[in-house]
Amino acid sequence: MIPRYIRPEMARLWSDENKYRRWLEVEILALEAWEILGRVPQGTASTVRQKARVDVDRIAEIESQVRHDVIAFVSQVAETAGEAGKYIHYGLTSYDVVDTALSSLLRDSLMVIIDDIKRLLDVLGGLAVEHKHTPMVGRTHGVHAEPLTFGLVLALWYEEMKRNLKRVEWVLQEVSVGKLSGAVGTYAHVDPFVERYVCDKLGLTPAPVSNQIIQRDRHAMCVSTLAVVAGTLEKMATSLRGIARTEIREVEEPFRRGQKGSSAMPHKRNPVGLEQICGMARLMRGYALAALENNNLWDQRDISNSSVERIILPDSVTLLNYMLNRMTGILADLRVYPGRMLSNLNLTGGLVFSEEVMLLLIAKGFTREQAYAKVQALAMAAWEGGADFRQRVFDDPEISQVCTREELESCFDLNKTLAHVDAVFERLGLAGKFKVKELDVNEQPQ
Repeated sequence: MIPRYIRPEMARLWSDENKYRRWLEVEILALEAWEILGRVPQGTASTVRQKARVDVDRIAEIESQVRHDVIAFVSQVAETAGEAGKYIHYGLTSYDVVDTALSSLLRDSLMVIIDDIKRLLDVLGGLAVEHKHTPMVGRTHGVHAEPLTFGLVLALWYEEMKRNLKRVEWVLQEVSVGKLSGAVGTYAHVDPFVERYVCDKLGLTPAPVSNQIIQRDRHAMCVSTLAVVAGTLEKMATSLRGIARTEIREVEEPFRRGQKGSSAMPHKRNPVGLEQICGMARLMRGYALAALENNNLWDQRDISNSSVERIILPDSVTLLNYMLNRMTGILADLRVYPGRMLSNLNLTGGLVFSEEVMLLLIAKGFTREQAYAKVQALAMAAWEGGADFRQRVFDDPEISQVCTREELESCFDLNKTLAHVDAVFERLGLAGKFKVKELDVNEQPQ
């Protein structure tokens, strides 16, 4: 059974059956090239294509004896191909087949990831525009800072995911490379034409130079890029978890009918999906480190990378596929509470407008140091209790001497503070792309 949020095509790509089928395709294409060169009898490739069959269990049985997966594979498919089977793997070394097939698997996997990112961008962009004018308090160091909108928070993530899309599209080309150059990369027993032919048929580019393997800096870059994407998802998840806390509760992860949050506490509605994304991002960074370590091999190759890659390569693309689809689902049904956001914004009695008051005093003749000291004194008094900051500003005689009531009122005008939000959305190309939601300040958590 394929776990939810993992796309079936991704799961199928990395099945043992499909891996061996990719190996067999490389072998058959190589035979086609050898036929063109006159090195194997005409019709060999078509015979193998018609007769050869992959039997995963039989490969495992042979491997238990020979202790070599490629030899076991070649022996098994040769058993089914009849007389033509003796030409399978002609002139090749194991990683001519393994690495070239692996590149095709990574390429196809990254194409799924690219599609996942695009679907997330659609949801993220739509939600950003929907809440373009939904005010909330900005927080730095976990403390109230100045007002912004929830749409701006989402727009920031949208732009970062656009950069991630470009990164994955670039690394797609980086890994779309094949090699059939023999045991140490000299083409001693395989004509370079065979490599060009096979790569062209598979939609790959021949490696300009190789030894026994495609160089692992390509794979390290691939997995590192996937880890960067996972890090963006973790950033999003962490932020949403923070503002979903009970005492803040500006958003809430979807909680499905029949879902339970705790075996002991029936009231719990935990952000489990967001927490899973954060945990998986840690795993992705571990995979990236392992991929970086794999670039260092002895001489023309050793197999210290092989055991690692059997885990990290299928796992990294499958895991990111899960994370992207999980986040897309969460955002698509995210519960957003604009009323709660506005309540939290007003929680400190206007403290979040302190800079605007300071700038007004500077415009009225205060030095910056004087203005800062005055506003900070009023702000600290408001922190300690009693009258709120806004009232203290209005009641201060020194401020009242130089500022009119209307000027002070304008310092606390949310529309003035957020006047340039539309300009940001214009710059991001989001303006007019999705529908803007009308703010409902009565929309509170249920």
